[in-house]
Amino acid sequence: MVDIIKSQGWNWEIVSDEFADVWKNPAPESFYLLHRWKKQHKKNFLDLGCGLGRHTVLFASNGFDVSAFDISENAIERTSNWVKELGLNVNIKQGDMLNIPFDNESIDCILCMNVISHTDTNGTYKIADELKRVLKAGGECYLTLGSKETWGFKQNWPMVDANTKLRDEQGPEYMIPHFYADYDLIFKIFKDFEIVDIKHIGTYYTKDNKTYESYHWHILIKKK
Repeated sequence: MVDIIKSQGWNWEIVSDEFADVWKNPAPESFYLLHRWKKQHKKNFLDLGCGLGRHTVLFASNGFDVSAFDISENAIERTSNWVKELGLNVNIKQGDMLNIPFDNESIDCILCMNVISHTDTNGTYKIADELKRVLKAGGECYLTLGSKETWGFKQNWPMVDANTKLRDEQGPEYMIPHFYADYDLIFKIFKDFEIVDIKHIGTYYTKDNKTYESYHWHILIKKK
């Protein structure tokens, strides 16, 4: 059996309520997906790596049957509290994305933003298998992966394998594995899917008078 590093989630315990407000705003792509999947009459939605519940709340508020899933107990608790405050009905589970606790072919659509990179190369292949298992035929998943063009991959951080580093920077992702991909590797990982769309998106920000470039792959895949 191939060894896989344990996947890890954000340390949400150290994220203050003030900073958490940023992570309660849905990603811009989620509104496109909401429209796309409604038009396709998809119903069962999985927020894989739900964090504080920003996409859980968005999709549940728009008529989807939502399941929320995260490895972090704190994230699950905060998502549960938010959902209860809004009176929404959501199936919330805690667990590891290496073994997604949902039945075979039970999910129509999945969104996982900045989630499945938090393991190593072998773990990423395992997660791809899990996505294939839980999706219905024709089901879709929108996900992001760290790019090898991003500044993080170029840092002198501890390496786990040729594609994975441990983020050696204080904060909620400290010492969490980060898997990085290039274009060719994406096709190897998702060889059993139809790749509907791939975008390479750069984000720029300034911190402590230094400008950073953060690149991610945005990938829409479909179960054949």
